[in-house]
Amino acid sequence: MKTLVGSVLTAVMLFPVYWLLNVSFTRDENMRKVPPDWFPVDGTLDGYRAVLRDQLPYLGISLLVGLGTVLLTLAVAAPAGYALARLRPSDTLSFVLLVAQMIPGIVMAMGLYAVYLELGVLNTVAGLVVADATIAVPFGVLVYRAFMSGIPAEITQAATVDGAGAVRTFFSVVLPVSRNATITVALFAFLWAWSDFVFASTLDGGGALRPVTLGIYQYIGNNNQQWNAIMATAVVASIPATVLLVVAQRFIAAGVTAGAVTD
Repeated sequence: MKTLVGSVLTAVMLFPVYWLLNVSFTRDENMRKVPPDWFPVDGTLDGYRAVLRDQLPYLGISLLVGLGTVLLTLAVAAPAGYALARLRPSDTLSFVLLVAQMIPGIVMAMGLYAVYLELGVLNTVAGLVVADATIAVPFGVLVYRAFMSGIPAEITQAATVDGAGAVRTFFSVVLPVSRNATITVALFAFLWAWSDFVFASTLDGGGALRPVTLGIYQYIGNNNQQWNAIMATAVVASIPATVLLVVAQRFIAAGVTAGAVTD
């Protein structure tokens, strides 16, 4: 019985994914059929041809923003998490980091818009990278702090005895040991940047360097919606996230649960 219930719930949750694939192969003239086609019997690849023709620049921008966000997040979160793990300040700072994650994205986007307007960095890749990193860095610091708190002090003390300074100990000892946390933080930072819409539409809505979350809107007009192209773009855009999650899932589990049990 439990297996049956689990299977039904899984089917319900995965149905939107199936319908996404179905519509991506459906011809425009068949979109409004009643009842709809449950399988694209008379399917077409026009949607995917449109993606290859129109969306590659937007996918490239999304990839660039995602990788930039990962690098910036790791550069800030790793040393900050290590400092918090070793200095062990009061829990107030951790609470502040949690509060930072609870701020609605649109509120942060409007604040950043005013700052970017003054600095002249609206409609730039660098601006989107910094904006997306504001979401990922607090999460990254918390993950690194939890993970690095569990690293035995004897390891870093041994490196110090061998003559390694604080910086070399961090890069040569602590970071390699924190591989699971690094993969977890990097993956979530990339996914947040890859799927971002709020920051992109607010800070880069009128520029030429738009990510795929905005590029998809060229298929949506007042009198015409190319649904197969829209869904095909969504399918293609979901492939990197799916592959990364499948490949890195065991590292994610280890990284997220690290520090959950303490003495």
